[in-house]
Amino acid sequence: MKWLNNLIGDLLSAVGIDITSRLGGSIQFFFYDVIKIMALLFLLIFAISYIQSYFPPERSKKILGGFRGISANAASALLGTVTPFCSCSSIPLFMGFTSAGLPIGVTFSFLISSPMVDLGSLVLLMSIFGAKVAIMYVLIGLVIAIIGGKIIEKLHMEQYVEGFILSASSVDIESPMLTRKERVIFAKEQVVSTFKKVLPYILVGVGIGAIIHNWIPQNLIEEVLGTNNPFGVIIATLVGVPMYADIFGTIPVAEALLYKGAQLGTVLSFMMAVTTLSLPSMIMLRKAVKPKLLGVFVGICAIGIILVGYLFNALQHFLI
Repeated sequence: MKWLNNLIGDLLSAVGIDITSRLGGSIQFFFYDVIKIMALLFLLIFAISYIQSYFPPERSKKILGGFRGISANAASALLGTVTPFCSCSSIPLFMGFTSAGLPIGVTFSFLISSPMVDLGSLVLLMSIFGAKVAIMYVLIGLVIAIIGGKIIEKLHMEQYVEGFILSASSVDIESPMLTRKERVIFAKEQVVSTFKKVLPYILVGVGIGAIIHNWIPQNLIEEVLGTNNPFGVIIATLVGVPMYADIFGTIPVAEALLYKGAQLGTVLSFMMAVTTLSLPSMIMLRKAVKPKLLGVFVGICAIGIILVGYLFNALQHFLI
């Protein structure tokens, strides 16, 4: 979408803003990324919500209940790709699936994949980092979700789920079959609802990206998150954990960091940590599981995210 960036630059120049200055460049970056992400947001949310209308929770439970073994973990991870965009939205579904009696490993595969590798991340990553990076990111995220769920299953950690979750009665209520028009209405409503929730994160994320892009010296980014620091992936992962945003808020920051010289795997680890292991999400999850299970979940995700970061760093020259 270089034409859009050029158009915004021309409009800003026409009103007297010097886009070659730090401030002017920041303003151009801000307007360009906000408009680009919002346009993709409307298209993606509508398409994904339309797909979601075919998978209400009770139907999803029945679908997952038909699989056994690692295929159940794979189906659960794939189902996570068409669910909401942040971990706080996924946790209530995870609790519902667990209450319904689905194996704990299967539900955790869903919980890992849902915020990490949704369809929105695939398209947005493709628009910024290219198809090879986006596809590889999603495939590896699914592998982490499958393996993570399987490890939790093998550890037999059902006893570390809070009692009120296990004892909750599961009521199957058949959802009425929606007409095409009703699905379109549902998708439109989801667009409006999601837009209201994610807009603050987009504005903050793009604002941070604009500051990084135009104000933070490149040598500082390269020193902390570039090839000169072998611990850059670990630092990026730890920095991402206390934050809370969705894929739409983290991508502008990742884009700016990459432009300034941070390694590809390092910025992807930051994105994964923010969307999967944010502190607010962990606080919410703690209400459903006991500390030991929560610790295992965080450990599996953190190790997976760090390994992914180093893998992408090693392959960066082949991917971009």
